[in-house]
Amino acid sequence: MPSEKPQNAHLNGVSPIQPQEGPGATQVAPAGPSVSENGPLERLSAKPFFGAQPLETSHEIPSNPGQSRSNPECHPRCRITPSQMDPRRIETLRAIMKALRTPGSGCPWDLEQTFETIAPYTIEEAYEVQEAISRGTRAELCEELGDLLLQAVYHAQMADEQGAFTFDDVLEAINTKMVRRHPHVFGDAAARSAKLAKGFWEDMKAKERPERPAGGLLSTVALALPGLTRALKLQAKAAKVGFDWPSVDNVYDKISEEIAEFRAAPEAERAAEFGDLLFALTNVARHLGIDPEEALRATNAKFERRFRHIETELEKQGKRPQDSNLEEMDALWNAAKTSE
Repeated sequence: MPSEKPQNAHLNGVSPIQPQEGPGATQVAPAGPSVSENGPLERLSAKPFFGAQPLETSHEIPSNPGQSRSNPECHPRCRITPSQMDPRRIETLRAIMKALRTPGSGCPWDLEQTFETIAPYTIEEAYEVQEAISRGTRAELCEELGDLLLQAVYHAQMADEQGAFTFDDVLEAINTKMVRRHPHVFGDAAARSAKLAKGFWEDMKAKERPERPAGGLLSTVALALPGLTRALKLQAKAAKVGFDWPSVDNVYDKISEEIAEFRAAPEAERAAEFGDLLFALTNVARHLGIDPEEALRATNAKFERRFRHIETELEKQGKRPQDSNLEEMDALWNAAKTSE
């Protein structure tokens, strides 16, 4: 993932409104719940969390429960700005996003964005959630989940502007889907007492799709997935209709075959043959219940950890890796491996 982003700090959960400095400057409170490294989330006080200077675009509170929050017919006395809203509520984030996307008073960068330009950030934020989980840092996970939530609000705001759907529609769709797919939890007494049949979840998802996907059975596997993950899902889909190796031993034989083909391939065909080899290796992972992406991620971390050991040991000698040689670094690598 790229370590730097354009000047759009709020995409990373940072307020686009920065505190001023100097005499008479407006003091700005934190833009959301602060996270203590040594304890639980600390609740903010009820004071405006963006300070005394409100955003120009206001958020409208409906005069009745059935009225849209963006309805221009809302009573004027109900109008408040995001800076006056509770930072712990989703309505506040929606109001902030609407303000950022308001022509004339919003953020120039946000106003230029489209679904296509924001999509990479959405993927990046999902990976950062996964990274926070792997690190086991709950404070970091809290922040990253907020960043990911912002992505959903961002896309919904752009769709609302186009008249396609609203954030309320997004909530309705997922809430309805979750209830529908869990009749053993939300259904009547008979449904709750029934034992779920094997494959119930996949069968339910299949019923929600057209009987014959336009691109065939495998067209439902998202193109944007990481390569190894998509390969795993493609193989699993095909296996459900019987297109699969009888045992993992057959896949081992296939790997040997692919290695031979890769080694013999002319330069112009090496990339394709390498892809075939990766696909076969993914098939082994599937048969053994291994997540190939997670396995590779763990290996990356191991390589990084051991190489850092090499750097640390060389630093003690006043040396850098480029001042060393392969023999010395390999010995340090083996020492790191032994110590694990």
